[in-house]
Amino acid sequence: RGSEQDPRIPLQSNDSSVPNRPVGRRPEPGNPVNIGANNNLNAQFGGMSFSAGLGFFPSLFGLQFQSFVPIQDVPHDRNLSQDDIEQAWKDLEEYEINANDSLIGIAASGRTPYVVGGLRTARQNGILTGCVVCNAGGTVAAESEFPVEAVVGPEFVTGSTRMKSGTAQKLVLNMISTSVMIQLGRVKGNKMVDMQLTNLKLVERGVRMVMNELNISHEEASELLHTYGSVRNAVDNYER
Repeated sequence: RGSEQDPRIPLQSNDSSVPNRPVGRRPEPGNPVNIGANNNLNAQFGGMSFSAGLGFFPSLFGLQFQSFVPIQDVPHDRNLSQDDIEQAWKDLEEYEINANDSLIGIAASGRTPYVVGGLRTARQNGILTGCVVCNAGGTVAAESEFPVEAVVGPEFVTGSTRMKSGTAQKLVLNMISTSVMIQLGRVKGNKMVDMQLTNLKLVERGVRMVMNELNISHEEASELLHTYGSVRNAVDNYER
């Protein structure tokens, strides 16, 4: 395992096994992507993609989709909530979840009662469900229409599922979120043309995208982006 003084090398070796781990059980190709894409395409009807989990893992979900909406992760602050099979649905009801929405359960163990209960009740209410877990054959996967099981084996620090499990789930969510954005038409080439321009860095990135696409000056691209509010609209409304 390496010395207590410098655990970095064995940690790196342990983590490097994650990308090459086979996924234990996957749905048919495309289905996990459709969990997000189908419901976000129905956004005009109120469709949202939700995640149910506790602690570290819901934040992974939020990171994936922060470039486009609608999205809502539903963590709960109380540690004891993970054992409450009814709490997730109570939390989801606060957001008026409905059949236009989708729910992705995130639980490394694959058996967290909070997540199990949320998925079970969601299915009973006609809501599309999926999950990302790191153990095969668990109750979370059994309650999901489209389960993804990324089995990574024991953690370097026993029970610390933010490590290999968190890395594996992040990789799976990367694939889902990126594929969803492509299917929704929010990527042109390899550019996020519908990204939210929420800070100066992203605004400048958008300006450069418009410059490169239209072969115009920085000043003209900046004015277009300011006028139309997105890279897509700036490019589509440019009069040559």
